Amino acid sequence: MEQNSDKINNIQEKINSIFKKNKIKILIFISILVILVFSSFLLNENKKKNNVLISEKYFKATIFLLEDKKFEAKNNLEEVILSKNKIYSLLALNTILEKNLESDNNKILSYFNLLEKLNFSQNTKDLIIFKKALFLIKINDQKAGNEILSNLIEKNSSLKPLAQELKNN
Repeated sequence: MEQNSDKINNIQEKINSIFKKNKIKILIFISILVILVFSSFLLNENKKKNNVLISEKYFKATIFLLEDKKFEAKNNLEEVILSKNKIYSLLALNTILEKNLESDNNKILSYFNLLEKLNFSQNTKDLIIFKKALFLIKINDQKAGNEILSNLIEKNSSLKPLAQELKNN
């Protein structure tokens, strides 16, 4: 029993000795850890706030469309696209295309390019590229549209059958 007590005291002395020798290092490590956890929490909260703001802009644009205020809707949708929000940016571009809110084709192509650079799943990227090809064909740029479709076919995209059918017609 006394031997057990000596082992425990010996271990405690070693721990105290290590703590005394490395007190500053341990405190710095703990401080950095606390700062990292706190920063992570703040960044996460900031991201949530931004998502809420972007979703509000998107729904505000939808309301403007219902009120036939196309200019205001377009401005809000452009802000949503430029925010690079993975969900609402794609929805905003689709809305702009469906409602013909933008007449500048180069601007729409720049939106497609912006969305292509975002970190989407491969299937979503392929869908964006496919929609870009459809848009190019719609604006009578058959060559660029067919080239994009060929790329989708070559890389064995999940949209390969659609791309082949569209290219053959």
